[in-house]
Amino acid sequence: MPSTPLFRFGVVADPQYADLEPNLILDRYPANSLVKLREAIEEFNRHDLAFVVTLGDIIDREWRSFDAVLPVYETLRHRTYFLLGNHDFAVAPDHLGTVAARVGMASAYYDFGHSGYRFIVLDGNEISVFAPPEGDPRREEARALMKALESAGAPNGQRWNAAIDDTQYDWLVAKLREAKASGEKVVVMNHYPVFPENTHNALNSARMLELLAAHDHVVAYFSGHNHAGNFGIADGTYFVNFMGMVDTIDSNAYAIVDVYEDRLEIAGFGREASRTLALR
Repeated sequence: MPSTPLFRFGVVADPQYADLEPNLILDRYPANSLVKLREAIEEFNRHDLAFVVTLGDIIDREWRSFDAVLPVYETLRHRTYFLLGNHDFAVAPDHLGTVAARVGMASAYYDFGHSGYRFIVLDGNEISVFAPPEGDPRREEARALMKALESAGAPNGQRWNAAIDDTQYDWLVAKLREAKASGEKVVVMNHYPVFPENTHNALNSARMLELLAAHDHVVAYFSGHNHAGNFGIADGTYFVNFMGMVDTIDSNAYAIVDVYEDRLEIAGFGREASRTLALR
């Protein structure tokens, strides 16, 4: 097995910072995430990483929470990529349209390449009851999706879940084709998991799974949102749901991924699991 990785990158899921009392029922300690994030960044800074990605829910709620957590990220010596989660939109209505800009994102969904890989970063929040402005038809679309899932007995028709819209879906299809034509392997990243079945999965997870199954160059799908973490393999693609940093009073959760020609090696820190994902 090759002993030198092509490149390495860091992963954080759901720091969910806010200056709030703990939620003892859910075992979440949002105020403690600043210390945990600093600890993770100190570890990341000891390594030669291509980038660090945060898989959404940078904050728990309140616009001012960004003022405290973003300066911690500025201590990272590596390139930072964000994607947005449901809690990032738990802000005053007049801020809903500027969340992406607040964390320095030119676009809420985007892609980038590195050493034969294409990373496709989704904005999973478009069709939801929290991210679009009040009165936007996408809120009603989300309610209809939730109702249909509930009627079908699916567990994920929940108000905390969401879906990408048709425009972003078409963009995703185009990016998958581009990567295939370029001979690139693909890692898709979204706040919302789509597999295995769970109460936290995207409202359109069935459609997403069907699309990914048709593309054998998609090696992995990374997500957060389900703080307990999850893992599955479907049609040769690994679905890795990273654990939430915000959970527990003092144990951390983050990872470093080593990318080799023939595998991905996930080194978990704290509660996060370590895994070897052999590539087909």
